[in-house]
Amino acid sequence: QVHLVESGGGSVQAGGSLKLSCAASSLTSSSYCIGWFRQAPGKKREAVAIIDTDGKVRLGDSVQGRFTASKDNAKNTLTLQMNDLKSDDTGLYSCAASEPYDEGFCYSFLFIYWGQGTQVTVAS
Repeated sequence: QVHLVESGGGSVQAGGSLKLSCAASSLTSSSYCIGWFRQAPGKKREAVAIIDTDGKVRLGDSVQGRFTASKDNAKNTLTLQMNDLKSDDTGLYSCAASEPYDEGFCYSFLFIYWGQGTQVTVAS
């Protein structure tokens, strides 16, 4: 069972920055999908950043140019740097991972392990 723990959420003024981290444990393979998703009240969950197994980082359209994501394979950690935050970025941010997978592109349905999430609140 993969265990994911997020940290780094909080409250910030619009235009500010936050850095989220996700620590993954009990991974049985070095190749897997991992990513960040968020859900705002009354809205569907959306992908913020997904790292495919070939290392490609795919960002959601609404965060392009403001967010960056990176993965430390040695430490099994995932980081999301969020800059120029907007009120629309408010939500519960969750880290998610897949079973062992090495086909490259990570479809959303592959993410079956989820962390508890960390709240991000951006005041306008």
